[in-house]
Amino acid sequence: MYKVDSDYHSKKKYSAKSAVLGRFRGLMRNYEDSYQHKGLRKKLIDLLREKGISDDHVLQAMNNIPRHYFLDSAFDKIAYEDRAFPISEGQTISQPYTVAYQTQLLQLKPNEKILEIGTGSIYQATVLAEMGTKVFTIERQKKLFDKTKLYIFKSRYPNLKFFYGDGFEGLPTYAPFDKILITAAAPFVPPKLIEQLKAGGKMVIPLDEENHQRMLRLTKNADGTTSEEAFENFSFVPMLTGRKG
Repeated sequence: MYKVDSDYHSKKKYSAKSAVLGRFRGLMRNYEDSYQHKGLRKKLIDLLREKGISDDHVLQAMNNIPRHYFLDSAFDKIAYEDRAFPISEGQTISQPYTVAYQTQLLQLKPNEKILEIGTGSIYQATVLAEMGTKVFTIERQKKLFDKTKLYIFKSRYPNLKFFYGDGFEGLPTYAPFDKILITAAAPFVPPKLIEQLKAGGKMVIPLDEENHQRMLRLTKNADGTTSEEAFENFSFVPMLTGRKG
């Protein structure tokens, strides 16, 4: 026979409970939208306006969304700086100016059906959903797609749907789309995505050219051809074919 050390087991249970509470507190800290966060977000919105973003609906949507929720807690104090940050799988959460710029180019209207290529951190998709559109977003990285199951705003945005797949293939089952947004530098304009765009619909795409990535807005004509408008240069991760498990 041996004596059970009740103190040992009590300490072990207490230690495990403390670890769980510690993780819980960490999540709560990360998901608190404090007055400081809101103040920093307001300063960011003012900066975006100064940099030329004029669509009040875009600015209001971004002011409503706590960007720090989409980043590791280590970035909590700098989440509202106008720059990109790494997330995982070699991907980034785009610079707020880039998010605002692309969204503004889409010229969104409530209830439009939007296809987004490159879910990433889900921040851009959330901005689209906040603006009252129906969002279908594709992610090719399985680990990033799996994280969408933990998306904390699912009940707030039932109009946001997640898919694991190849962005070059789009979502033919759900086509046609009013607008398509590509959040990675494409080597060419994917023809299947043009097919899935409504006549009169618009696609915003950063096209990887020889020495830079040019932001384009394509409008689909009634005969299936597209009209092209070129805008500023940007920097994105490359758009790749296939799915990565």
